[in-house]
Amino acid sequence: MAGKKSVKLLVCLSQDDKRKLLLPNGIPKSVEELVDDVRRACGLRGNFRIQYQDKDFGDTFVNLTSTGDLEDLCTIKVIPLPDEDAAPAQTQTAVNVSLSSDEAFSISGETDDTLILSSSSSSSSRTEQWPKEFPIPSFSYDTEVQLERGNAAFKANGTRLTVNPRMKSDILEKVSDLIYKYKAYPKSYHFCEVSEALIKKHPCLAEPGSWNGCYGWTQRLKTRMGNLRTQLKGLGCPELAVNSLKTKATDDAHPAKNVKRPKRGEANHVPSYPAGETADNLEMERQVLLKEVKKRNNGRIIREKMAKTFALRRQEIVEKQPRVEELQERWPAIFQEEEINAEFLRITTVPLQPRFLAGLDKHSSQLLQVIRKKGGAVGEKIRSILKPLDQGVDLNIRRECLLKSLVIYLGEDVSHLIKEYLVVQKEEAKAELENAAMAIFVLRDDDALSPPMDIGLVVDGVEVLNDLSSIASSCAMLFGLTYALNLSYPVELKYTFETFQKIIMDIESRQMSRRIQNLSAKLHE
Repeated sequence: MAGKKSVKLLVCLSQDDKRKLLLPNGIPKSVEELVDDVRRACGLRGNFRIQYQDKDFGDTFVNLTSTGDLEDLCTIKVIPLPDEDAAPAQTQTAVNVSLSSDEAFSISGETDDTLILSSSSSSSSRTEQWPKEFPIPSFSYDTEVQLERGNAAFKANGTRLTVNPRMKSDILEKVSDLIYKYKAYPKSYHFCEVSEALIKKHPCLAEPGSWNGCYGWTQRLKTRMGNLRTQLKGLGCPELAVNSLKTKATDDAHPAKNVKRPKRGEANHVPSYPAGETADNLEMERQVLLKEVKKRNNGRIIREKMAKTFALRRQEIVEKQPRVEELQERWPAIFQEEEINAEFLRITTVPLQPRFLAGLDKHSSQLLQVIRKKGGAVGEKIRSILKPLDQGVDLNIRRECLLKSLVIYLGEDVSHLIKEYLVVQKEEAKAELENAAMAIFVLRDDDALSPPMDIGLVVDGVEVLNDLSSIASSCAMLFGLTYALNLSYPVELKYTFETFQKIIMDIESRQMSRRIQNLSAKLHE
Protein backbone atom coordinates (compact mmCIF):
# COMPACT_ATOMS: atom_id res chain seq x y z
CA MET A 1 0.00 0.00 0.00
CA ALA A 2 1.30 3.46 -0.84
CA GLY A 3 2.62 5.34 2.15
CA LYS A 4 1.47 8.79 3.22
CA LYS A 5 4.94 10.23 3.51
CA SER A 6 5.68 12.75 0.78
CA VAL A 7 7.57 11.33 -2.18
CA LYS A 8 9.76 13.26 -4.59
CA LEU A 9 9.93 12.17 -8.20
CA LEU A 10 12.82 12.69 -10.53
CA VAL A 11 11.22 13.06 -13.96
CA CYS A 12 13.55 11.99 -16.76
CA LEU A 13 12.27 13.72 -19.90
CA SER A 14 15.20 12.29 -21.84
CA GLN A 15 18.58 10.78 -21.05
CA ASP A 16 20.07 14.25 -20.64
CA ASP A 17 17.08 16.10 -19.19
CA LYS A 18 16.02 15.21 -15.64
CA ARG A 19 13.71 17.25 -13.42
CA LYS A 20 12.11 16.81 -10.01
CA LEU A 21 8.52 16.70 -8.77
CA LEU A 22 7.02 16.45 -5.28
CA LEU A 23 4.06 14.19 -4.45
CA PRO A 24 3.09 15.61 -1.02
CA ASN A 25 0.64 12.80 -0.22
CA GLY A 26 2.97 9.98 -1.15
CA ILE A 27 2.51 7.37 -3.83
CA PRO A 28 -1.17 7.28 -4.96
CA LYS A 29 -3.32 4.30 -4.03
CA SER A 30 -4.30 3.49 -7.61
CA VAL A 31 -2.55 3.41 -10.96
CA GLU A 32 -5.22 5.76 -12.35
CA GLU A 33 -4.39 8.40 -9.73
CA LEU A 34 -0.69 8.04 -10.50
CA VAL A 35 -1.40 8.44 -14.22
CA ASP A 36 -3.36 11.64 -13.49
CA ASP A 37 -0.52 12.98 -11.31
CA VAL A 38 2.07 12.27 -14.00
CA ARG A 39 -0.16 13.72 -16.74
CA ARG A 40 -0.76 16.91 -14.77
CA ALA A 41 2.83 17.35 -13.63
CA CYS A 42 4.45 16.63 -16.99
CA GLY A 43 1.85 18.36 -19.17
CA LEU A 44 1.24 15.14 -21.14
CA ARG A 45 -1.67 14.68 -23.50
CA GLY A 46 -3.23 11.53 -24.82
CA ASN A 47 -3.24 8.05 -23.35
CA PHE A 48 -0.27 6.23 -21.84
CA ARG A 49 0.54 3.36 -19.55
CA ILE A 50 3.17 3.17 -16.84
CA GLN A 51 5.92 0.60 -16.40
CA TYR A 52 8.21 0.15 -13.42
CA GLN A 53 11.62 -1.40 -12.88
CA ASP A 54 11.10 -4.83 -11.34
CA LYS A 55 14.12 -5.82 -9.23
CA ASP A 56 13.11 -9.51 -9.35
CA PHE A 57 13.79 -9.48 -13.11
CA GLY A 58 17.04 -7.54 -13.17
CA ASP A 59 15.39 -4.07 -13.25
CA THR A 60 13.47 -4.91 -16.43
CA PHE A 61 10.53 -2.55 -17.06
CA VAL A 62 7.20 -4.29 -16.40
CA ASN A 63 3.66 -2.95 -16.84
CA LEU A 64 2.40 -1.40 -13.58
CA THR A 65 -0.87 -2.93 -12.37
CA SER A 66 -0.70 -1.89 -8.72
CA THR A 67 1.03 1.03 -7.05
CA GLY A 68 1.83 -1.37 -4.21
CA ASP A 69 4.73 -2.49 -6.41
CA LEU A 70 6.28 0.97 -6.09
CA GLU A 71 8.56 2.24 -3.39
CA ASP A 72 10.98 5.12 -2.96
CA LEU A 73 13.94 5.22 -5.32
CA CYS A 74 12.33 2.97 -7.91
CA THR A 75 11.93 4.12 -11.51
CA ILE A 76 8.81 4.25 -13.65
CA LYS A 77 8.45 4.88 -17.37
CA VAL A 78 5.58 6.46 -19.33
CA ILE A 79 4.68 4.55 -22.51
CA PRO A 80 2.45 6.56 -24.96
CA LEU A 81 -0.56 4.76 -26.41
CA PRO A 82 -2.51 5.62 -29.61
CA ASP A 83 -5.04 8.39 -29.04
CA GLU A 84 -8.14 8.32 -31.26
CA ASP A 85 -8.55 12.09 -30.99
CA ALA A 86 -4.90 12.86 -31.70
CA ALA A 87 -3.54 13.89 -35.09
CA PRO A 88 -1.87 10.89 -36.77
CA ALA A 89 1.49 12.64 -36.94
CA GLN A 90 1.51 13.80 -33.34
CA THR A 91 3.19 11.43 -30.92
CA GLN A 92 4.59 11.56 -27.47
CA THR A 93 7.98 10.19 -26.59
CA ALA A 94 8.53 7.93 -23.65
CA VAL A 95 9.33 9.73 -20.44
CA ASN A 96 11.27 8.18 -17.57
CA VAL A 97 10.22 9.06 -14.01
CA SER A 98 12.41 8.23 -11.00
CA LEU A 99 11.04 8.23 -7.47
CA SER A 100 13.36 9.80 -4.91
CA SER A 101 12.64 10.61 -1.29
CA ASP A 102 15.46 13.14 -0.90
CA GLU A 103 15.23 15.53 -3.85
CA ALA A 104 13.59 18.95 -3.87
CA PHE A 105 10.80 20.18 -6.08
CA SER A 106 11.95 21.96 -9.24
CA ILE A 107 9.93 21.14 -12.32
CA SER A 108 8.05 23.14 -14.87
CA GLY A 109 5.92 20.16 -15.75
CA GLU A 110 6.43 20.64 -19.46
CA THR A 111 8.72 19.14 -22.09
CA ASP A 112 9.54 19.78 -25.73
CA ASP A 113 9.68 16.05 -26.40
CA THR A 114 5.91 15.65 -26.64
CA LEU A 115 5.36 17.31 -30.01
CA ILE A 116 6.71 16.85 -33.52
CA LEU A 117 5.95 18.55 -36.80
CA SER A 118 2.85 17.37 -38.58
CA SER A 119 3.57 15.37 -41.71
CA SER A 120 0.52 16.97 -43.30
CA SER A 121 2.46 20.14 -44.00
CA SER A 122 4.57 20.70 -47.07
CA SER A 123 7.17 18.04 -47.80
CA SER A 124 9.69 20.84 -48.25
CA SER A 125 9.06 22.23 -44.75
CA ARG A 126 12.06 22.47 -42.49
CA THR A 127 11.95 20.28 -39.42
CA GLU A 128 14.86 21.68 -37.38
CA GLN A 129 16.30 24.92 -36.10
CA TRP A 130 19.86 25.90 -37.00
CA PRO A 131 22.07 23.37 -35.17
CA LYS A 132 24.38 24.28 -32.30
CA GLU A 133 27.21 22.58 -34.22
CA PHE A 134 26.81 22.52 -38.00
CA PRO A 135 27.13 18.95 -39.39
CA ILE A 136 29.41 18.91 -42.42
CA PRO A 137 27.94 16.49 -45.01
CA SER A 138 29.72 13.74 -46.91
CA PHE A 139 30.99 14.67 -50.35
CA SER A 140 31.49 12.65 -53.53
CA TYR A 141 33.72 9.57 -53.27
CA ASP A 142 36.75 11.11 -54.98
CA THR A 143 36.50 14.27 -52.84
CA GLU A 144 36.31 12.20 -49.65
CA VAL A 145 39.39 10.18 -50.71
CA GLN A 146 41.39 13.36 -51.34
CA LEU A 147 40.26 14.89 -48.04
CA GLU A 148 41.21 11.74 -46.13
CA ARG A 149 44.72 11.80 -47.59
CA GLY A 150 44.97 15.56 -47.12
CA ASN A 151 43.97 15.34 -43.44
CA ALA A 152 46.54 12.60 -42.85
CA ALA A 153 49.27 14.70 -44.47
CA PHE A 154 48.26 17.80 -42.51
CA LYS A 155 48.39 15.84 -39.26
CA ALA A 156 51.80 14.42 -40.13
CA ASN A 157 53.63 17.55 -41.34
CA GLY A 158 51.15 20.43 -41.56
CA THR A 159 50.86 20.31 -45.36
CA ARG A 160 47.66 21.96 -46.63
CA LEU A 161 45.67 20.41 -49.46
CA THR A 162 45.59 22.12 -52.85
CA VAL A 163 41.91 22.13 -53.80
CA ASN A 164 41.14 21.81 -57.52
CA PRO A 165 38.05 23.55 -59.02
CA ARG A 166 36.02 20.34 -59.27
CA MET A 167 36.60 19.48 -55.64
CA LYS A 168 35.89 23.03 -54.51
CA SER A 169 32.62 23.04 -56.46
CA ASP A 170 31.59 19.73 -54.89
CA ILE A 171 32.28 20.99 -51.36
CA LEU A 172 30.46 24.29 -51.87
CA GLU A 173 27.46 22.63 -53.51
CA LYS A 174 26.94 19.99 -50.82
CA VAL A 175 27.48 22.40 -47.94
CA SER A 176 25.23 25.14 -49.36
CA ASP A 177 22.45 22.61 -50.02
CA LEU A 178 22.62 21.61 -46.36
CA ILE A 179 22.65 25.25 -45.25
CA TYR A 180 19.44 25.82 -47.22
CA LYS A 181 17.78 22.93 -45.38
CA TYR A 182 18.11 25.08 -42.26
CA LYS A 183 17.93 28.65 -43.60
CA ALA A 184 17.32 30.40 -46.88
CA TYR A 185 18.87 33.64 -45.63
CA PRO A 186 21.76 32.78 -43.26
CA LYS A 187 23.49 35.64 -41.48
CA SER A 188 27.23 36.29 -41.53
CA TYR A 189 27.82 34.47 -38.25
CA HIS A 190 26.03 31.40 -39.64
CA PHE A 191 28.50 31.28 -42.55
CA CYS A 192 31.38 31.67 -40.10
CA GLU A 193 30.09 28.74 -38.06
CA VAL A 194 29.81 26.57 -41.18
CA SER A 195 33.29 27.38 -42.49
CA GLU A 196 34.80 26.83 -39.03
CA ALA A 197 33.02 23.45 -38.82
CA LEU A 198 34.41 22.59 -42.28
CA ILE A 199 37.98 23.35 -41.21
CA LYS A 200 37.51 21.53 -37.92
CA LYS A 201 36.43 18.35 -39.73
CA HIS A 202 38.93 18.74 -42.58
CA PRO A 203 41.92 20.73 -41.25
CA CYS A 204 43.76 20.27 -44.53
CA LEU A 205 41.37 22.86 -46.05
CA ALA A 206 42.60 25.65 -43.75
CA GLU A 207 43.85 28.67 -45.70
CA PRO A 208 47.19 30.39 -44.98
CA GLY A 209 47.00 34.09 -44.26
CA SER A 210 43.45 33.92 -42.88
CA TRP A 211 43.00 34.86 -39.23
CA ASN A 212 40.86 31.78 -38.60
CA GLY A 213 41.93 29.69 -41.59
CA CYS A 214 38.52 29.80 -43.23
CA TYR A 215 37.73 33.39 -44.30
CA GLY A 216 37.91 32.42 -47.98
CA TRP A 217 35.48 29.54 -47.46
CA THR A 218 33.08 31.90 -45.71
CA GLN A 219 33.04 34.26 -48.68
CA ARG A 220 32.67 31.43 -51.21
CA LEU A 221 29.73 30.00 -49.29
CA LYS A 222 28.02 33.40 -49.27
CA THR A 223 28.42 33.64 -53.04
CA ARG A 224 27.24 30.08 -53.58
CA MET A 225 24.15 30.63 -51.40
CA GLY A 226 23.32 33.78 -53.38
CA ASN A 227 23.51 31.77 -56.62
CA LEU A 228 21.37 29.00 -55.12
CA ARG A 229 18.69 31.49 -54.07
CA THR A 230 18.67 32.96 -57.58
CA GLN A 231 18.12 29.51 -59.07
CA LEU A 232 15.33 28.63 -56.65
CA LYS A 233 13.72 32.03 -57.06
CA GLY A 234 13.49 31.33 -60.80
CA LEU A 235 11.69 28.10 -59.99
CA GLY A 236 9.07 30.02 -58.00
CA CYS A 237 10.12 29.05 -54.48
CA PRO A 238 7.68 31.12 -52.34
CA GLU A 239 10.05 32.19 -49.54
CA LEU A 240 12.44 33.60 -52.17
CA ALA A 241 9.97 34.79 -54.81
CA VAL A 242 8.21 36.95 -52.21
CA ASN A 243 11.32 39.15 -52.12
CA SER A 244 12.01 39.34 -55.86
CA LEU A 245 11.89 42.79 -57.42
CA LYS A 246 9.65 41.45 -60.18
CA THR A 247 7.06 40.38 -57.61
CA LYS A 248 7.32 43.45 -55.40
CA ALA A 249 7.46 46.11 -58.12
CA THR A 250 3.71 45.92 -58.82
CA ASP A 251 2.80 46.48 -55.18
CA ASP A 252 5.55 48.58 -53.64
CA ALA A 253 6.75 52.01 -54.62
CA HIS A 254 9.97 51.17 -52.79
CA PRO A 255 10.55 47.45 -53.47
CA ALA A 256 13.81 47.37 -51.50
CA LYS A 257 11.85 48.12 -48.33
CA ASN A 258 9.56 45.81 -46.39
CA VAL A 259 11.64 42.73 -47.13
CA LYS A 260 9.77 39.60 -46.06
CA ARG A 261 12.54 37.46 -44.61
CA PRO A 262 12.61 35.40 -41.43
CA LYS A 263 13.99 37.57 -38.63
CA ARG A 264 13.31 35.61 -35.43
CA GLY A 265 14.23 32.02 -36.19
CA GLU A 266 11.24 31.17 -38.40
CA ALA A 267 12.30 27.92 -40.09
CA ASN A 268 9.22 27.91 -42.37
CA HIS A 269 8.54 31.57 -42.99
CA VAL A 270 6.77 31.29 -46.37
CA PRO A 271 6.48 27.55 -47.12
CA SER A 272 5.63 25.92 -50.42
CA TYR A 273 2.30 24.19 -51.00
CA PRO A 274 2.25 20.45 -50.20
CA ALA A 275 3.05 18.21 -53.16
CA GLY A 276 0.09 17.95 -55.52
CA GLU A 277 -1.82 20.83 -53.94
CA THR A 278 -2.77 24.17 -55.48
CA ALA A 279 -4.06 27.45 -54.07
CA ASP A 280 -7.58 26.57 -55.28
CA ASN A 281 -7.51 23.14 -53.62
CA LEU A 282 -6.28 24.57 -50.34
CA GLU A 283 -8.89 27.35 -50.46
CA MET A 284 -11.55 24.62 -50.67
CA GLU A 285 -9.97 23.00 -47.62
CA ARG A 286 -10.18 26.35 -45.84
CA GLN A 287 -13.90 26.57 -46.59
CA VAL A 288 -14.39 23.09 -45.12
CA LEU A 289 -12.34 24.12 -42.10
CA LEU A 290 -14.70 27.05 -41.41
CA LYS A 291 -17.56 24.57 -41.09
CA GLU A 292 -15.59 22.12 -38.98
CA VAL A 293 -14.64 24.82 -36.44
CA LYS A 294 -18.34 25.27 -35.60
CA LYS A 295 -18.74 21.61 -34.62
CA ARG A 296 -18.10 20.20 -31.16
CA ASN A 297 -15.45 17.63 -30.26
CA ASN A 298 -13.85 18.03 -33.64
CA GLY A 299 -10.23 18.58 -32.64
CA ARG A 300 -8.67 15.89 -34.81
CA ILE A 301 -10.19 17.12 -38.08
CA ILE A 302 -9.39 20.75 -37.26
CA ARG A 303 -5.76 19.86 -36.60
CA GLU A 304 -5.51 17.97 -39.88
CA LYS A 305 -7.08 20.80 -41.91
CA MET A 306 -4.93 23.45 -40.22
CA ALA A 307 -1.78 21.46 -40.93
CA LYS A 308 -2.78 20.91 -44.55
CA THR A 309 -3.59 24.59 -45.19
CA PHE A 310 -0.48 25.91 -43.39
CA ALA A 311 1.28 27.05 -46.56
CA LEU A 312 -1.80 28.88 -47.90
CA ARG A 313 -2.38 30.60 -44.56
CA ARG A 314 1.25 31.51 -44.08
CA GLN A 315 1.64 33.01 -47.55
CA GLU A 316 -1.51 35.05 -47.01
CA ILE A 317 -0.37 36.34 -43.60
CA VAL A 318 3.19 37.23 -44.64
CA GLU A 319 2.43 38.69 -48.06
CA LYS A 320 -0.91 40.44 -47.47
CA GLN A 321 -0.55 41.28 -43.75
CA PRO A 322 -4.32 41.16 -43.05
CA ARG A 323 -5.89 42.76 -39.99
CA VAL A 324 -6.76 40.64 -36.97
CA GLU A 325 -10.51 40.93 -37.70
CA GLU A 326 -9.96 39.50 -41.19
CA LEU A 327 -7.95 36.60 -39.79
CA GLN A 328 -10.68 35.86 -37.27
CA GLU A 329 -13.13 35.56 -40.15
CA ARG A 330 -10.91 33.52 -42.47
CA TRP A 331 -8.91 31.46 -39.97
CA PRO A 332 -10.82 31.35 -36.66
CA ALA A 333 -9.05 28.16 -35.53
CA ILE A 334 -5.70 29.93 -35.35
CA PHE A 335 -6.94 31.76 -32.25
CA GLN A 336 -7.41 28.55 -30.28
CA GLU A 337 -4.79 27.77 -27.65
CA GLU A 338 -4.00 24.36 -29.10
CA GLU A 339 -3.63 25.73 -32.63
CA ILE A 340 -1.35 28.58 -31.55
CA ASN A 341 0.94 25.89 -30.15
CA ALA A 342 0.69 23.88 -33.36
CA GLU A 343 1.24 26.89 -35.64
CA PHE A 344 4.30 28.00 -33.69
CA LEU A 345 5.70 24.49 -34.02
CA ARG A 346 5.15 24.53 -37.80
CA ILE A 347 6.83 27.91 -38.17
CA THR A 348 9.81 27.43 -35.86
CA THR A 349 10.00 23.61 -35.42
CA VAL A 350 10.09 24.36 -31.66
CA PRO A 351 7.26 23.56 -29.18
CA LEU A 352 5.78 26.73 -27.67
CA GLN A 353 4.09 26.42 -24.29
CA PRO A 354 6.05 23.42 -22.94
CA ARG A 355 9.39 24.98 -23.87
CA PHE A 356 8.42 28.44 -22.61
CA LEU A 357 7.41 27.17 -19.17
CA ALA A 358 10.36 24.79 -18.96
CA GLY A 359 12.76 27.56 -19.98
CA LEU A 360 11.28 29.96 -17.44
CA ASP A 361 11.61 27.39 -14.67
CA LYS A 362 15.10 26.44 -15.76
CA HIS A 363 16.33 30.02 -15.25
CA SER A 364 14.04 30.88 -12.32
CA SER A 365 16.48 30.39 -9.45
CA GLN A 366 19.36 32.29 -11.06
CA LEU A 367 17.00 34.91 -12.49
CA LEU A 368 15.59 35.61 -9.02
CA GLN A 369 19.11 36.09 -7.65
CA VAL A 370 19.96 38.53 -10.45
CA ILE A 371 16.70 40.48 -10.16
CA ARG A 372 16.84 40.76 -6.36
CA LYS A 373 20.22 42.51 -6.62
CA LYS A 374 18.68 45.46 -8.46
CA GLY A 375 18.88 48.60 -6.36
CA GLY A 376 17.10 51.95 -6.16
CA ALA A 377 13.43 52.58 -6.83
CA VAL A 378 13.35 49.79 -9.41
CA GLY A 379 14.71 47.36 -6.83
CA GLU A 380 12.06 48.40 -4.31
CA LYS A 381 9.32 47.84 -6.87
CA ILE A 382 10.74 44.42 -7.74
CA ARG A 383 10.94 43.38 -4.10
CA SER A 384 7.32 44.40 -3.60
CA ILE A 385 6.24 42.19 -6.52
CA LEU A 386 8.34 39.25 -5.27
CA LYS A 387 7.01 39.48 -1.70
CA PRO A 388 4.37 36.71 -2.21
CA LEU A 389 7.19 34.24 -2.92
CA ASP A 390 8.11 34.34 0.77
CA GLN A 391 4.67 32.92 1.61
CA GLY A 392 5.12 29.63 -0.28
CA VAL A 393 2.80 30.36 -3.21
CA ASP A 394 1.97 27.83 -5.93
CA LEU A 395 3.94 27.49 -9.17
CA ASN A 396 1.67 29.72 -11.28
CA ILE A 397 1.94 32.64 -8.84
CA ARG A 398 5.70 32.12 -8.64
CA ARG A 399 5.98 32.34 -12.43
CA GLU A 400 3.71 35.40 -12.53
CA CYS A 401 5.82 37.26 -9.96
CA LEU A 402 8.99 36.32 -11.78
CA LEU A 403 7.70 37.54 -15.17
CA LYS A 404 6.42 40.84 -13.77
CA SER A 405 9.70 41.55 -12.00
CA LEU A 406 11.64 40.59 -15.14
CA VAL A 407 9.79 43.22 -17.19
CA ILE A 408 10.61 45.88 -14.59
CA TYR A 409 14.24 44.73 -14.36
CA LEU A 410 14.55 45.22 -18.14
CA GLY A 411 13.43 48.83 -17.74
CA GLU A 412 9.95 48.40 -19.21
CA ASP A 413 6.47 49.05 -17.84
CA VAL A 414 4.72 45.86 -16.77
CA SER A 415 1.32 47.50 -17.35
CA HIS A 416 2.09 47.50 -21.08
CA LEU A 417 2.20 43.70 -20.97
CA ILE A 418 -0.30 42.80 -18.21
CA LYS A 419 -3.40 44.93 -17.63
CA GLU A 420 -5.26 44.03 -14.44
CA TYR A 421 -8.85 45.02 -13.61
CA LEU A 422 -11.55 44.21 -11.10
CA VAL A 423 -14.78 42.70 -12.40
CA VAL A 424 -16.63 45.93 -11.55
CA GLN A 425 -14.25 47.72 -13.95
CA LYS A 426 -15.21 45.52 -16.89
CA GLU A 427 -16.62 48.33 -19.05
CA GLU A 428 -13.66 50.56 -18.29
CA ALA A 429 -11.34 47.70 -19.18
CA LYS A 430 -13.15 47.12 -22.48
CA ALA A 431 -12.72 50.75 -23.52
CA GLU A 432 -9.04 50.80 -22.58
CA LEU A 433 -8.24 47.49 -24.27
CA GLU A 434 -9.66 48.74 -27.58
CA ASN A 435 -6.57 50.94 -27.82
CA ALA A 436 -4.10 48.23 -26.82
CA ALA A 437 -1.76 46.98 -29.55
CA MET A 438 -0.85 43.78 -27.71
CA ALA A 439 -1.55 42.88 -24.08
CA ILE A 440 -2.68 40.32 -21.53
CA PHE A 441 -5.79 41.32 -19.54
CA VAL A 442 -6.68 39.93 -16.13
CA LEU A 443 -10.08 40.26 -14.43
CA ARG A 444 -10.21 39.67 -10.67
CA ASP A 445 -13.24 39.48 -8.41
CA ASP A 446 -11.91 41.30 -5.37
CA ASP A 447 -8.28 42.40 -5.12
CA ALA A 448 -4.84 41.83 -6.61
CA LEU A 449 -4.34 38.66 -4.53
CA SER A 450 -7.62 36.99 -5.48
CA PRO A 451 -7.63 34.26 -8.17
CA PRO A 452 -8.31 35.63 -11.68
CA MET A 453 -11.86 35.34 -12.97
CA ASP A 454 -10.54 35.55 -16.54
CA ILE A 455 -7.21 35.89 -18.33
CA GLY A 456 -7.16 36.75 -22.02
CA LEU A 457 -5.23 38.31 -24.89
CA VAL A 458 -5.84 41.44 -26.92
CA VAL A 459 -4.16 42.13 -30.27
CA ASP A 460 -4.79 45.38 -32.13
CA GLY A 461 -7.66 46.16 -29.77
CA VAL A 462 -9.40 42.85 -30.51
CA GLU A 463 -9.92 40.18 -27.87
CA VAL A 464 -8.53 37.03 -29.48
CA LEU A 465 -8.35 34.57 -26.59
CA ASN A 466 -9.67 34.18 -23.04
CA ASP A 467 -10.07 31.64 -20.21
CA LEU A 468 -6.32 31.06 -20.10
CA SER A 469 -4.94 29.15 -17.14
CA SER A 470 -2.18 31.48 -15.92
CA ILE A 471 -0.13 34.59 -16.62
CA ALA A 472 2.85 32.50 -17.66
CA SER A 473 0.77 30.50 -20.17
CA SER A 474 -0.69 33.79 -21.45
CA CYS A 475 2.82 35.17 -22.05
CA ALA A 476 3.63 32.03 -24.02
CA MET A 477 0.45 32.39 -26.09
CA LEU A 478 1.06 36.08 -26.77
CA PHE A 479 4.63 35.33 -27.82
CA GLY A 480 3.33 32.55 -30.08
CA LEU A 481 0.82 34.88 -31.71
CA THR A 482 3.61 37.26 -32.77
CA TYR A 483 4.89 34.38 -34.92
CA ALA A 484 1.53 32.95 -36.01
CA LEU A 485 0.27 36.39 -37.13
CA ASN A 486 3.73 37.63 -38.25
CA LEU A 487 3.60 40.61 -35.86
CA SER A 488 6.49 42.80 -34.76
CA TYR A 489 7.35 42.89 -31.08
CA PRO A 490 5.73 45.85 -29.27
CA VAL A 491 8.23 48.72 -29.18
CA GLU A 492 7.58 49.40 -25.49
CA LEU A 493 8.24 45.70 -24.69
CA LYS A 494 11.03 44.94 -27.14
CA TYR A 495 13.48 43.78 -24.45
CA THR A 496 10.86 41.61 -22.75
CA PHE A 497 9.99 39.80 -25.97
CA GLU A 498 13.66 39.48 -26.91
CA THR A 499 14.20 37.79 -23.54
CA PHE A 500 11.28 35.46 -24.24
CA GLN A 501 12.80 34.53 -27.59
CA LYS A 502 16.51 34.36 -26.95
CA ILE A 503 16.83 33.36 -23.29
CA ILE A 504 13.64 31.53 -22.34
CA MET A 505 12.92 29.88 -25.72
CA ASP A 506 16.57 29.80 -26.89
CA ILE A 507 15.69 30.74 -30.49
CA GLU A 508 18.35 32.59 -32.52
CA SER A 509 20.21 33.28 -29.29
CA ARG A 510 23.64 33.87 -30.82
CA GLN A 511 22.95 37.56 -31.42
CA MET A 512 21.43 39.69 -28.64
CA SER A 513 21.06 43.35 -27.82
CA ARG A 514 23.55 44.57 -25.23
CA ARG A 515 20.93 44.67 -22.45
CA ILE A 516 19.83 41.08 -23.01
CA GLN A 517 23.41 39.94 -23.49
CA ASN A 518 24.28 41.36 -20.06
CA LEU A 519 21.31 39.55 -18.51
CA SER A 520 22.28 36.29 -20.22
CA ALA A 521 25.85 36.60 -18.95
CA LYS A 522 24.63 37.08 -15.36
CA LEU A 523 22.38 34.04 -15.65
CA HIS A 524 25.36 31.89 -16.61
CA GLU A 525 27.81 33.16 -13.98
